[in-house]
Amino acid sequence: MVTATRVLPWRCRPRATVEETSTLLTEFRSRHVGADTTLIERAYEVALAAHAGQTRKSGEPYINHPMSVATIVARQGLDDTTVAAALLHDAVEDTPVSLDDLERDFGSEARLIVDGVTKLDRLHFDTREEQQAASMRKMLVALSKDLRVLIIKSADRLHNMRTLAALPEHKQQRVAQETMDIYAPLANRLGMQEVKDQLQDLALATLHPKRYSQIDQMVQDRSPERDLYLAQLVGEVECRLAELGISGRVAGRPKQLWSIYEKMIVKGRSFDEIHDLVGVRVIVDSVRDCY
Repeated sequence: MVTATRVLPWRCRPRATVEETSTLLTEFRSRHVGADTTLIERAYEVALAAHAGQTRKSGEPYINHPMSVATIVARQGLDDTTVAAALLHDAVEDTPVSLDDLERDFGSEARLIVDGVTKLDRLHFDTREEQQAASMRKMLVALSKDLRVLIIKSADRLHNMRTLAALPEHKQQRVAQETMDIYAPLANRLGMQEVKDQLQDLALATLHPKRYSQIDQMVQDRSPERDLYLAQLVGEVECRLAELGISGRVAGRPKQLWSIYEKMIVKGRSFDEIHDLVGVRVIVDSVRDCY
């Protein structure tokens, strides 16, 4: 049997120290060059004080969770109000901070976003039927008056999935299945491709760990030739765009493990029969250039 030879990132030991804001601010500034980060820094200070002394089930300081959620949100290119709300998304539920406090210090917009996330946090899903999962997704959208609430909730679920090992096994299974049924499709509808991919891969690792390890190892074994092929393919696409006078950004990526697993199980293929282990994305300036 093939076994994994590398440590999966979400199975690493939780950090026992408090994260600083440098990574978060770097992510935000990379998408908002020259933007004022005062609101985000203030939100961090409030969240840090509010969650002081609190720890997660993994034993790490609780503030690391909102920090991680806010960083995921910042990577989606959201504004400072949304990133600040992500930092504060658990404050009303778990600390003495009130919605009125948030409105006074951060404005009505931040209050509405945090209030929306808090309400969604209180929802619990017990069924796994496909039709019921679709109904739950619709309910999430209906309850959220602002799509930014759903973006923060998706980021919250992603970080919870990354730290899932701290929960008992039966809860890991429930949360992973819920993620696959509800939150991964929701992230897909929101256009959060990277988040969706990670949610599916993390859920796969929890629900089918042996199969995940096998596929992960087989993909790693092919990495050198795959990476070379991907670099050549990206170069060819860039040259072709230049010949046509089209300005565009070309990015290549390995296919997610869930996608490979799905083809192996649903279509009954062996790993050696799956040839599309890489994907290429081209972003151009206009719809016309897409064609």
